[in-house]
Amino acid sequence: MMKIAFLGIGLMGGPMVENLLNAGFPLTLWNRTRVKAEKYAERATIASTPAEAVNNADIIITMLENGPVVEEVLTTGGVVGACKPGAMLIDMSSIPPTSARQHAEQLDKVHCRYLDAPVSGGTVGAAQATLSIMVGGSQADYQLAQPVFAALGKSTYIGPTGSGQLAKLANQAIVGITIGAVSEALLLAAQGGANPEAVREALMGGFASSRILELHGQRMIERNFMPGARARVQLKDLRMILDEARAENLTLPLSQRVYDEYLSLVNTINPNVDHSGLLLQLESLNHVRLNDQPVQAPISDSHS
Repeated sequence: MMKIAFLGIGLMGGPMVENLLNAGFPLTLWNRTRVKAEKYAERATIASTPAEAVNNADIIITMLENGPVVEEVLTTGGVVGACKPGAMLIDMSSIPPTSARQHAEQLDKVHCRYLDAPVSGGTVGAAQATLSIMVGGSQADYQLAQPVFAALGKSTYIGPTGSGQLAKLANQAIVGITIGAVSEALLLAAQGGANPEAVREALMGGFASSRILELHGQRMIERNFMPGARARVQLKDLRMILDEARAENLTLPLSQRVYDEYLSLVNTINPNVDHSGLLLQLESLNHVRLNDQPVQAPISDSHS
């Protein structure tokens, strides 16, 4: 079995590690907060630094919060210098396509392979090994990584390096905009006197049906905003979408509007709520509530 170094044991990384262990891969783990990795100490090796984690790995998987963190781990953390020739780094974080291309160049100089392979499916998909994995890089490297991807979900080869990240940006544009649409639709119906739960059920049988309506619509009705994917991460992704659009001389008015709403949510309400918590910003804007149930949400005192 290929030896895997897994860097980043967060909301997504934890269940992904679990699935790789269940598939029989030998793992070495590193996380900035060591205690999150130590829960796997009986089944995996725990490293003190990123460089230590990767120095004997065939596959290196990074599942980190954003581009700057990935850059720090690769350079300051010593991953680029420590990975053995022929090893493959699979970055499953969501970062700018330009950063993915730069990282591929850095690793090529030390004779290491690189795939950008961001995922969609949230913590549920991570736990159930049903993630949608969008892969950029060489087709030969993509084929070599199939046993790893198969343990985590369904992979699709998108194109050359950076293409996986472009597909993820497309995914996040649809997710962010649709969360906004579902929030507005349910609030509109409820304020007119309709039962939002019945409205959601009816819409699930029609052309407006979607996974966002199914899962996040229910979250909104239950007012359960404990994070699967945090609002501040959705904001980061929307910022990358708009940056990429500018680089391509595109104007994306819907993405811009939803970005503005997430920015208000993160800055004035709570950066750590689930991204379905965009409903809270809409309620604040209108001085109304969807229903009278108590809000389930994390404390808003930290971005860590």
